[in-house]
Amino acid sequence: MPDAVAARGPSSTAAAACGGSAARPGQAFERLGAVADAVLYEGYLLYPYRRSSAKNRVRWQFGVLLPRDWVERDGPVPAGVSGSADSWYQQTECVLRVPGPDAVVRVKVRGLQMQHKQVQEAGPDGRHRAVESLRTPDGTEHLTFDEAVPCETEITVPLGDLTGAGRTFPVGAAAYERTETLPGDAGRVVRGRAEVHAATRLTAERLAPDLVRLLVRTENTGRAADPGATRERALREALIATHTLIGGEGLEFASAIDPPAGLAEHVRACRNEFTFPVLGGDAPGPEEARHGDGVTGEVLLSSPIILPDHPRIAPESPGDLHDAAEIDEILTLRTMLLTDEEKREARATDPRAARILDRVDNMPDEVFARLHGAIRSLSPADRGPRTAPDPRVTAAVPEATASVPETGPEAAERPAWWREGADDGLSPSTDTVVVDGVRVGGGSRVRLRPRGRGADVQDMFLEGRTAEVAAVFHDVDGSVHVAVTLEDDPAAELHFWYGRFHYFRPDELEPLPDSTGPVRTEPSDTHSEGQQPR
Repeated sequence: MPDAVAARGPSSTAAAACGGSAARPGQAFERLGAVADAVLYEGYLLYPYRRSSAKNRVRWQFGVLLPRDWVERDGPVPAGVSGSADSWYQQTECVLRVPGPDAVVRVKVRGLQMQHKQVQEAGPDGRHRAVESLRTPDGTEHLTFDEAVPCETEITVPLGDLTGAGRTFPVGAAAYERTETLPGDAGRVVRGRAEVHAATRLTAERLAPDLVRLLVRTENTGRAADPGATRERALREALIATHTLIGGEGLEFASAIDPPAGLAEHVRACRNEFTFPVLGGDAPGPEEARHGDGVTGEVLLSSPIILPDHPRIAPESPGDLHDAAEIDEILTLRTMLLTDEEKREARATDPRAARILDRVDNMPDEVFARLHGAIRSLSPADRGPRTAPDPRVTAAVPEATASVPETGPEAAERPAWWREGADDGLSPSTDTVVVDGVRVGGGSRVRLRPRGRGADVQDMFLEGRTAEVAAVFHDVDGSVHVAVTLEDDPAAELHFWYGRFHYFRPDELEPLPDSTGPVRTEPSDTHSEGQQPR
């Protein structure tokens, strides 16, 4: 990273905000606000939201940019697409169409800055000493803890200014300290933040007259006060949960997951390290998705947590619980059952924990009822013309000695899926499906070919890998899902024993020549911790 920082002249602006209200973002960024905030605070504080909980003693696992000399004290950190490893930089590359000459790029770099909350007790001599906890005369408990405040810098610059060496902008955060006197002169709370040095470089590479590859690279440019410090201490000089919003005017971004065919080669050449960009905004409608050539959009969210294109927050969720991998209803019920003492500790731990408790304790019945579940996959019975089936899959329902045909008298007599006996005759470990003229079932070897459109974002990284089929499952809609374990996964046997599989449609599989393996024993039916059929 060059030491020089781009001058802020009439052709570019950079506005920073930290610990308070930021300037109002553009409309495209605004639509991504809830998702971006969920990324910002993911894992910030986990149930039961108490300082004494073990899971709240090792914090901030995503998008952590620490000083380079601290990160590399034991050697360079291998680059990866996920931001769950500590690093000193984060790099996003994306491909965009630029139909006109006056395109403008807008970038917003967001993160958290650690704020150490130190409780100090007042002594008889008027001096203060640091303590872990202090109860004031009004009965309120105060705990020493590491909080964090949001920081963001928004950059606006003409695309034409980014060719060649590009431009570099400061995106760090200033030092801060504030002292609060506690009631009854029992002591005080000192909140302090160390200065964070960081910069973002923007570079544009012209691929064609109307096509550009944009690079956004954010680095922690500071030097560690103590390269041998513990991670807990080093985090005070880090940018945490770092992620980037990228938009602009006169730009159209290609999806990194499902790019238009003509841009696929350019997209594959992009290097995304410790972060991954996905399209924001509304997903294309069914007709557009069916007939379109790849996906494009007007805004990107580059996140250290791998997301699908067009991520969104469930409308039933009344507020952030800082654990998006968990179910709101379960966390809400568990939080309701905390003891009074546990709730007092949680409230004293962090203001965000206190707000969660207030929301849960005062949640209306109708709001809580919405957390029980929602069905979003239903559609009208008359959906118009359907796309032709994949000719490689010769049976909509797998051929199996125990399978039941979809039509005819036998299907008409089959009970509805929710009634007793609906799954009689189905055997996942012995059922098969015919793909490319080859019967595929338990023990078969296949090569994975995830479909380009609508695939699970994680499946992208399994393209071309070989796998062994564990079972063939039928869902309540009549679809077929093939459960597999990766052949080169050292834990494949353990996953099979647990029943933790990757699931693919038959048209995403390529049978291998020796795909005639023996039928394996029935796998475990425990899928609660594994990937579910899509």
